[in-house]
Amino acid sequence: MTSPIVEDLLRTLAPQVLGVLVRRHGQFYACEDAVQEALLAAATQWPEQGVPDHPRSWLVTVATRRLTDEWRSERARRDREVAVAVREPAYAAVAPPADEERPAADDTLKLLFLCCHPALGVSAQVALTLRAVGGLSTAEIARAYLVPEATMSQRIRRAKQRIEGAGARFVMPAPADRDERLRAVRHVLYLIFNEGYTASSGGQLRRAELTREAIRLARELHRLLPDDGEVVGLLALMLLTDAHRAARTGPDGELIPLSEQDRARWDRAEIEEGVALVTAALTWSPPGPYQVQAAIAAVHAEAPSAAQTDWPQIVALYRVLARIAPNPMVTLNRAAAVAMVDGPRAGLALLAPLDGDRRIAGHHRLAAVRAHLLELAGERGAARTAYLAAARATTSLPERRYLEVRAARLTTDR
Repeated sequence: MTSPIVEDLLRTLAPQVLGVLVRRHGQFYACEDAVQEALLAAATQWPEQGVPDHPRSWLVTVATRRLTDEWRSERARRDREVAVAVREPAYAAVAPPADEERPAADDTLKLLFLCCHPALGVSAQVALTLRAVGGLSTAEIARAYLVPEATMSQRIRRAKQRIEGAGARFVMPAPADRDERLRAVRHVLYLIFNEGYTASSGGQLRRAELTREAIRLARELHRLLPDDGEVVGLLALMLLTDAHRAARTGPDGELIPLSEQDRARWDRAEIEEGVALVTAALTWSPPGPYQVQAAIAAVHAEAPSAAQTDWPQIVALYRVLARIAPNPMVTLNRAAAVAMVDGPRAGLALLAPLDGDRRIAGHHRLAAVRAHLLELAGERGAARTAYLAAARATTSLPERRYLEVRAARLTTDR
């Protein structure tokens, strides 16, 4: 079994090694496969033999040998000795020279941009980012998303083929495309974190491997782009949200809502770091959606108790968020906050238009928030019906159990 220290090291080195190979040889598809084989070899050998003195060089050497073995096999199979000899550098089977041992500062950023190429759909961007930049194996990604390994393998293979078919190159995007591509990178990391924090299906509320990887990649993105306020906001949002993880579930894995959590179990170090990041960013960067969401999370984190939460400030922040990034989920969360300031009827009024929005109508969260506000308004029967509708709509077993318990309480508590 690979130790956590070795796993973390391999995650960190994976994009650096892939960057070296792609810069030297091109052919992202072949290089990415070779790096995965090198990572597998390291995961098998290092725990028993020890981590080499120069682990990055070790991985580059092994991956390069895998790559040249594949080319030689192809050469023999297709009888293309001359063409391959021209394409294959003489130094391909040896360790990289000393100057290549120093990673190019933007290799990881280039890989993130490449994995979030507009030719790919969002699910393919997520899968390829986790594999190429995160260093996760296909099996690990498949387990995290609860799909068969063959399905995930096919998804990743198609993604790599699309990238090569689109003629994508291992370079920074042109200035005109950079902002749009960076938005896609931030969005992909946000989706990875959210899937880890509240799994969309299955028997576990969270998938820790995804939240850890999202935070690690967000830290790396922040290191590469320290002056991007939205990258700072994204990292702060992840930290402030992840700080609740120990208090979110009970002894049997049952979901505990924010208002009922034991705040002494919140991770104060993550809270302090997240608050410091977003507070600083808001002083020098125009507020973007991730910064505003992080600011909302900071208000929750700094409240001594649920009853002492500064709900008017949260409502004001949601008003800003609705102006700069309007979407039905923002409206949903804003309605819950408004209910705490102006009463449940005001919140329910904000929810009403969402019934006609195809993006969220029928989503379990809309039914769950409506059930909560109906319960606050004293409409127990309607609340129970809404809780049960939400329970039927979710594919997460912990969420379903929580919603069914809420509905049952409205039947038994008289």
